[in-house]
Parts: sequence; structure tokens; C-alpha cells
Amino acid sequence: MAQTQTTTLSQANCKKVFVRRDFCEGGGVRFATRFPAELEGKIDRPLFDYTINTLNSLYAEAEKGSCSTYCEGCMACLTAYIIYFCAETHYEKCLKKVNRFVHEQNEQVWTKHGLLLTDPTERGLRVVEISLLTEPEPGKGEQLQSA
Repeated sequence: MAQTQTTTLSQANCKKVFVRRDFCEGGGVRFATRFPAELEGKIDRPLFDYTINTLNSLYAEAEKGSCSTYCEGCMACLTAYIIYFCAETHYEKCLKKVNRFVHEQNEQVWTKHGLLLTDPTERGLRVVEISLLTEPEPGKGEQLQSA
């Protein structure tokens, strides 16, 4: 009876896949929806699409101008921006939604497939980082095995 053994690496030592920003529709925060070849066979495309499309819609909501966001800006000017010590901005609230969504997706979907999604705010909103927890980083595999 052969046992299948999977090794989980630390996030720092594993291979990473990056989903870059998509600037086709302007400078707003939007990530490319093209399925990375490195994830083929590791996660279903509909799960990937759902995650990226939800992130894109959450960031679109954060950047959308509304009456309340304009009032927020006016109140900031009137109070010499002291109001930001007392209240969260609409953008900050949306970033918290993104953080909760990423955390939930990791718990419910991604870690079950040996993957880990990193909140894009931790990478300066430049990329969505996906760590392949079962594959060593290229070039470090030899170091890890010899240690």
C-alpha cells in the first residue's frame, strides 16, 4: 500500500503565481481574469473566476463615487481631515470587505487545494499573489532537500 504524502511548505519558500493588474479599462484597481497555466489541475477555473471577479467588483465598489463619498470628502475638508481619526472612509470599509473575502476564500476553497491567496493590499494593489503550498520555489528546492 503506497501512501501519498504531501508536504506543505511555508509561504516564503513555496512557488508563487501572480495575477497582474489589468489596465485595459483605465487606472482603477482591476485584476486580469486570464487563468494562469500554473494553476491548471490545481483549482477549477470557475472557482478562480469567481474569486477574481468578486475582487474586481469589490474594488469597483470602493472606487465608485457616490453622494456619501463626496460628503465624506467635504467633511474632511471642513474638519481639516481630523474626521479621519474618528471615522473610516468608504474606501477603508471596502478594503476590510476585501480582506474578509480573501480570508473566507482561503478557508473555504484555496487552502483545501494546497493554495493560498494573499490580500492584494499586502502587495500594494499591484498583484494577486497565489502561493502553491505544495511546490518549492524554483531554485530553493535543492536547498530545502539538502538541508
